[in-house]
Amino acid sequence: MFSVGEIKIDPPLILAPMEDVTSLPMRLIAKRIGNPGLVFTEFVSAMAIHHGALKTLKKMQIHPEERPLGIQIFGADAEVMAETARTAEAMGADIVDINMGCWVPKVCKTGSGAALLKDPVAAEKIVAAVVNAVKVPVTVKVRAGWDYSLFAAPELAKRFEGAGIKMLTLHARFAKQGFEGEADWDLIKRLRDSVSVPLIGNGDVKTADDALKMMRETGCDGVMVGRAAISNPWILGKISAAMRGLPEPAEPTLAERIDIAILHAKLQVAYECEVSSYEEALSHPDVAFNEGRAIRSLRGQMPMYIKGIPGAAQIRSELYQANSVSDVERILDSLCGQVL
Repeated sequence: MFSVGEIKIDPPLILAPMEDVTSLPMRLIAKRIGNPGLVFTEFVSAMAIHHGALKTLKKMQIHPEERPLGIQIFGADAEVMAETARTAEAMGADIVDINMGCWVPKVCKTGSGAALLKDPVAAEKIVAAVVNAVKVPVTVKVRAGWDYSLFAAPELAKRFEGAGIKMLTLHARFAKQGFEGEADWDLIKRLRDSVSVPLIGNGDVKTADDALKMMRETGCDGVMVGRAAISNPWILGKISAAMRGLPEPAEPTLAERIDIAILHAKLQVAYECEVSSYEEALSHPDVAFNEGRAIRSLRGQMPMYIKGIPGAAQIRSELYQANSVSDVERILDSLCGQVL
């Protein structure tokens, strides 16, 4: 356990912010099954919020069940970032996190995300503006540096601590790597000596043993898990149990996997309809349109709930064609029938 300001994070396990993945439905499922100590939203464009983009504002929706929760924001303009941080606080964020790790070109070409690793002065200015704009704790997620020529994180960490951050997360790759190669956990260990606030390690944690090993070998205060949790919230449960010294939870059965996949679909429909439940969504005037959009948004995630199950590969294409919860139920029930 550790604290971010006055917020206790227990267990020291964090669900990473992931674009098009950690929407409200996925976070609720992660909390119910894996119970991480902290979860983050998808990253939120400060400029989009500044211009009143409702689709982006929707990413800031919070459910009481998922607290504590951090809203992650990105941008290159300090004043606009401060404005968006205030919006995040008003929406109920427990923590505001600044993204300085996203390496994708559409983000970096605006001077945002990992591009800020190349400009410590601008990065510090943004952090200071955000810290001064809100009362909730401000945290930052960085990569090791822009490329192998400079391990930039130690200098950035000192600047950010001076500006008042309460936690720092290091994804142990350089921005130019993307997700290629292996995360270098030694970078987390090297950064440990430069940071007095809680330090979170991120990168290539796929099992409970990985999480414990990262903490043991690097001295980090907590572990952030991203891609390994996509449609596999049970890995979070295994890590959480290991951190608490509890027995490892049993592997989910196929029926349990299917139940959660269908629940995810229903929660996504409710999210698209902006109502509290799937049953309520069914009476929404635009339910057909919203249901189709919701199911299509899960095409990349839904097949992963049944990855490795005999016969799953054959029905993947059917899931890609699904447009309703009933389609998903029918397709997944057919797989269950084949296996049984």
